[in-house]
Amino acid sequence: MLTGPQVIFFLQTAVVAVTILLIVSLVALSRGQVKLHGRINLVFFVLTLTTVVGFEILIRFVEPQLFRYIHDNPALLSGLRTHLCFSVPALLLMPAMLYTGMRRRRETHLFLAGLFALAWLGTLITGLFWLPTE
Repeated sequence: MLTGPQVIFFLQTAVVAVTILLIVSLVALSRGQVKLHGRINLVFFVLTLTTVVGFEILIRFVEPQLFRYIHDNPALLSGLRTHLCFSVPALLLMPAMLYTGMRRRRETHLFLAGLFALAWLGTLITGLFWLPTE
């Protein structure tokens, strides 16, 4: 049986892994490999969305009490809420980024990329350092 801290550790590992993928995508872009950048970002999108959907199924249907310990601790709950202030906007920006990139709407894509970078950085920092794994 999984515990809440184990699930958070898995999610932290997934966030680090897709962040590395995102960095590789930006390196490809900096080298002029726009098509590779797009393909890597598609993989980033699919992996991230799959993880979020799986996580939501787990905490909503399979094991709804998994994170009761967070909701019972005001400091942990505050950390989770702060994390969600970054991760939810990042998740909502991803389809728009994918769409504008695929449609070659460069200016809109770059604007969204700036917003996404801030949201993802916040997601990474709060996910790694503000959520309990013990």
